[in-house]
Amino acid sequence: MNPEIEAVRELEDPLKQAQQASELLNRYQAAVTQLSRVRREAIEQLIAQGMTKAQLADSLGMTRARVGQLLAAGPRSEGLFLGNGKLTVALGAKQEADKAQPSPVVSQEGFQAYERLCELARTLGLDAQYEVIPPPGMVDLNRDNLVVICGPRLSPIIAQVLASDPNLGFAHDDRGWYLVDHATGTTYRSPRDDGEPADYAYLGRLPRIDGRGTFLYFAGIHAPGNGGAMHYLEGHLEELYGEVRTGRFSAIIGCRFDPDTRQVVSSERVTPLYRADTRA
Repeated sequence: MNPEIEAVRELEDPLKQAQQASELLNRYQAAVTQLSRVRREAIEQLIAQGMTKAQLADSLGMTRARVGQLLAAGPRSEGLFLGNGKLTVALGAKQEADKAQPSPVVSQEGFQAYERLCELARTLGLDAQYEVIPPPGMVDLNRDNLVVICGPRLSPIIAQVLASDPNLGFAHDDRGWYLVDHATGTTYRSPRDDGEPADYAYLGRLPRIDGRGTFLYFAGIHAPGNGGAMHYLEGHLEELYGEVRTGRFSAIIGCRFDPDTRQVVSSERVTPLYRADTRA
């Protein structure tokens, strides 16, 4: 008998039994999902290396039909790109203007990016919740399964972590904020500044401050860029996971959006997919 289960069984208070049983179920279900995803990825790799489903079935002690079922219905391995448990999505916020008692507010595009990330996460067997990063942008980056959508202008902590990327980054001058590719010296200024319905965004995985992991990060030069990065993630998740797995990387994404609805209509990567071990 599992000692944790036995300890719950021995509780005399039925309310505590129900509470702790629920906690264990949630934790064990998350572990089952993670292991299923890891198993599916391993099976995919073995098939890519030339192993047949029949050989896999013999090695794993299951039928060939079961191997096919796992490949078709198991949690998609690329879900690990986002995380391996419930995601926390931290959204940068500005202070309300022209209010006697202003509150922090998240841009429409930022919250829409969160909602689309939730939808994508659900297809991968993951849940997500959000939190607001209020001014002046203090946020705890030392957490597992963290996604941050917040420009450096809203958070000095984010600005400091972004500075660790030797390849890409944000910069600003008297004309405003822009993105720069240090490898080529190319600057990417937002077309939106000139009235064009287009923007650029940074997409990458950055190091936690405690040095014990990473977090997924994206932010546009302007708010529409948040949706552009999310649009690219939706269409290229499998490709991204295949190239970088869960390692550090960064890229600049360009997007176009409908000027009336502000919904992104197209996105593309405009720089190489830089790895942390590739320096400008």
